[in-house]
Amino acid sequence: MPHTTVIDAMVILKRDGHILLAERAGTGYADGLLNLPSGKVDPGENVLDAAVREAREEVGVRIVAAALRPVHVMHYRNPQGHPRIGWFFATTQWDGQPTNAEPHKCAGISWHRPDQLPGNTVPYNALGIAHYLKGEPFSVHGW
Repeated sequence: MPHTTVIDAMVILKRDGHILLAERAGTGYADGLLNLPSGKVDPGENVLDAAVREAREEVGVRIVAAALRPVHVMHYRNPQGHPRIGWFFATTQWDGQPTNAEPHKCAGISWHRPDQLPGNTVPYNALGIAHYLKGEPFSVHGW
């Protein structure tokens, strides 16, 4: 029986040597942890369009897909055993000021040095950021 794999799109917004993280709140999953603007690819949507949409929905910025550079792809199995494929995109180009555009799901946004992530960063995101910093285009975790 074939398994279903969730595809995620994560956006690394870079500014002045820092990246933007959002604190999850009120979702029932990873509340209190920091993560990148990110989410699942919707049916019929490609991964670039998902990244653009998630950045707009979560932090209110408009990104042109051509400004997104793929920096890491991760085949990840979460602690519950569910497989995911995470696409990490980086950019320094967007329109608008990042804000907490989903206060019902987010306690706030903040900028952090990618080489000094807070301990409460979502592990999936922290792994992808670490591989990105090392220039590693692909990884497998949790298998």
